[in-house]
Amino acid sequence: MNDPLLTLLCKVDTPTVCNAIEVAQGQRGFDAFTRGTILASAPDSPAMVGYARTARIAANRPPEDPAEVIRARRMDYYRHMASGPRPAITVVEDLDFPACTGAFWGEINATVHKGFGLAGALTNGVMRDLPTGFPVMAGSVGPSHAFVHVRDVGTAVTLFGLTINDGDLVHADRYGAVVIPPDVLPGLEAAIARLMETERIVLDAARRPDFDIARFETAWAAFEKART
Repeated sequence: MNDPLLTLLCKVDTPTVCNAIEVAQGQRGFDAFTRGTILASAPDSPAMVGYARTARIAANRPPEDPAEVIRARRMDYYRHMASGPRPAITVVEDLDFPACTGAFWGEINATVHKGFGLAGALTNGVMRDLPTGFPVMAGSVGPSHAFVHVRDVGTAVTLFGLTINDGDLVHADRYGAVVIPPDVLPGLEAAIARLMETERIVLDAARRPDFDIARFETAWAAFEKART
């Protein structure tokens, strides 16, 4: 992923990326996106874009492994998050979903991960007392960390119906998240430009003070022609 594409992806929303991937693929049916509603800690922040650094956690019950194993696994987690290609985002599956109670994401973890150079966090779990400057997309908000602990690191995770592998390129904002297929990257910048140009045919017509059904029909015909 080159710098111009990264800059562009940070400026556009996930619906645009979803549609642009279909433009790049030349067909409808792209389905590597989240389902349902995700909460954004900073809804007006730009999209987070990066290669996934994955892990799984749980919090509803105390861990069964010895304390030294839990501590070692947690440090393995932080080493994993601090390493790997950049840009990157952390993607953490809470295995207690949908009954998550323990917040892994709060002031300390958000600050630590920001310090590691991560662009943000995506989780189906709980967030709480977050500082500004590190966006978190989560499944819920709650006050307690409960018995939160790391279960494993670097494995495939599933959040809101979307499976994400460690190293997948992820685009996420208040509308949800998508995994960008590697094969579309060479043409994705052009696909976004084409998509936005095509949509303007209808949008510009609809914003005219003299817009009516006749102008809509004309614009829609031009829009459909441009999409083929």
